[in-house]
Amino acid sequence: MGKQHLITKSNLRETAWNDAAQQALAEGQARLSVDAFALPANNVTYAAFGGAPMHYWNFFPTDNAEMGRVPVWGFATVSESQAEGVAVGQRLYGYFPISEELIVTPMKTSPRGFFDAAEHRQGLAPIYNFYSFNDTDPAYVEGTEAQQMLFRPLYLTGWMICDSLMQGEPAPDAAVISSASSKTALAAAHSLQRRGVKTIGVTSPRNVDFVKKTGLYDEVLEYDAISSYSASGNTAYVDFVGRPEFTKAVHSVCGDHLKRSLVIGATDWEDSRTPVEMPGPQPEFFFVPDYAANRAKELPAGELDKRTGADLVAFYPVSTSFVTPSAVEGVDAIAQAWRDTVDATVPADQGLVCKF
Repeated sequence: MGKQHLITKSNLRETAWNDAAQQALAEGQARLSVDAFALPANNVTYAAFGGAPMHYWNFFPTDNAEMGRVPVWGFATVSESQAEGVAVGQRLYGYFPISEELIVTPMKTSPRGFFDAAEHRQGLAPIYNFYSFNDTDPAYVEGTEAQQMLFRPLYLTGWMICDSLMQGEPAPDAAVISSASSKTALAAAHSLQRRGVKTIGVTSPRNVDFVKKTGLYDEVLEYDAISSYSASGNTAYVDFVGRPEFTKAVHSVCGDHLKRSLVIGATDWEDSRTPVEMPGPQPEFFFVPDYAANRAKELPAGELDKRTGADLVAFYPVSTSFVTPSAVEGVDAIAQAWRDTVDATVPADQGLVCKF
């Protein structure tokens, strides 16, 4: 199977490469050669919440319980196939480990793609198990693969955050968004602004200019200035940074205006595990696969894909104005890129796109 990137679950900075022997395919399996993948801060969230109840480590298990393979989103090419309906040479988009290849067991194969029926992936969120063929994928736009890898899964999360807030009672007039420079936060801000919600981005001093440049926030604050924020109207807090003491500060300054508090991720993953008692509404952990599955049942068949797909395609050109893809190639560079992402040292206006 070639190179596999392993991460120590208790220390995300500690990694190693494993040289795995190539396995012969069984009947019904296909071998996917990973072409490229993105490495945004969202992948640190996958690792930080890799255990129960999210189970992100379970998608690509290892023989070593202390180490795991973090999932990433990207493109691959079918290099060998014993699966009906999956042909050598087909390109697809989906969920992969940081590895040179992935063996899948396609099921429910259609012209649009297939689900991986590998035993260890059963019971995990279906949204992560689907692989889309590029030539029939409505969200695939030739010439924008870098933007798709960087923003497609994150935009879906941002869209669902917005949808959840707007479906709530009461819908927000304003949303305070931490880690405002993160790509998922930008996607959420884009969707919320389009729905007429005032967006307040909170970020570190080094990212203030970038966050303002995006045009996706009506107001931008540094973390230390949150006490100066004056809330008005129904307000929601969307937490991407995962810093409990800061969440408490937001709850306190918003007071009775705060109606909902959503926990999305943990860019500050080391502080995310310390519980803190909060004033106001109890923070809710927002798990996109569950919300998306339930929302799809409420809408006419295909309507959710239609809505998200149209907004996603419209966002690709918008994203190019403030994020430039940055190429990362080779195992040493990929390992360093992971450490940089964990340490949050990747410039906000860059998006890491990795190749072996």
